Amino acid sequence: MSYSVLRKNKVLSLGVFCTLSLALGVFFISACSESAKAKIKMVTKQAPRPGVVAKIGNEEITYEALIGDDKMDFFELQKREFELKMERLNKLMVEKLIGAEAKKANLSLDEFISKKVIGGDLKISEKEYKNFVSEKHIPEAQINAQIKEKIMAYLQNMKKEDKVKEYVAKLSDKSPIEVYFSKPKMVVPVDAGNGPTFGKAGAPVTIIEFSDFECPFCSRAAETVAQIKKKYGNKVKLTFRHFPLPMHPNARPASEASMCINEQSTDKFWKFHDLAFKNQTKLDKAALEKYAKDAGADVKKFNECLASKKFADAIQKDMDYGSKLGVKSTPTFFINGQLLSGALPIESFSEVIDDELAEKK
Repeated sequence: MSYSVLRKNKVLSLGVFCTLSLALGVFFISACSESAKAKIKMVTKQAPRPGVVAKIGNEEITYEALIGDDKMDFFELQKREFELKMERLNKLMVEKLIGAEAKKANLSLDEFISKKVIGGDLKISEKEYKNFVSEKHIPEAQINAQIKEKIMAYLQNMKKEDKVKEYVAKLSDKSPIEVYFSKPKMVVPVDAGNGPTFGKAGAPVTIIEFSDFECPFCSRAAETVAQIKKKYGNKVKLTFRHFPLPMHPNARPASEASMCINEQSTDKFWKFHDLAFKNQTKLDKAALEKYAKDAGADVKKFNECLASKKFADAIQKDMDYGSKLGVKSTPTFFINGQLLSGALPIESFSEVIDDELAEKK
């Protein structure tokens, strides 16, 4: 399990998802031999047609063939490139727009921001600090005076950034920013299978989640899922598919247990879902039976189903299907086929959901 740490006034998450690959090693061996000096002959040329990236022998290699099963990894790189471009563009907006105002006032950029935009020190209340710690799931026992000081500094810096962003937004009303690069979008056809579903069949937005009951980041995502249900209601249809990771010994039995409950009632599945994620450090057989009872399930039928391992194959099929799609970590979401991975805040989901809803109008 990992927790957020602070460095250079930024919250750097050491982990927002549980990953299937615990460690990957690449070893490079250097040796003074003839084989080490061998070089593959390559020539860089203009592509003969769009979409072709290479030619091996007489066979043209398309971009799709190049990325193959690693399409999600390539997409993550494209998203990171877009994010870096936006970070640089935001910095340039501050320099150009606020810089012009600072020049008129005969002040340096930093002086203008401090005096005119922020207007003095910004205080952080104890309530704001506690809310942050709670939202980020940082254990109180692990916070010392030094870490608290860094958290307070981070929150203060975020307030300053919000002030600057508001000022830039105001200036951009007069002169809108023109952007000539777009956010990458990858749509993957994803089958909901027989997973438990919330929402109506005709909902304009379909969300398919691959999750693990023992993954701490999936527990955080479950809170976000509850917010999505509340905010969007029948505008979204959400399906839960199973992806228990091998390092979580209780995850697979919990998945099988959840499907035994789903067989009785999907509403009871979602109640069990919430209970299991809220108490995911206790997922032994006795605990699963308790959550089943608390969810309103018939305990006798539940135990018979669990003992028979009735849904073991169904869980394996979910895992195999997820792996085929390229799922490597939990939680992983597909919103109308668009990939979103990790324990992200509802704002990240809303950005995609709202765009999809706007397109459906």
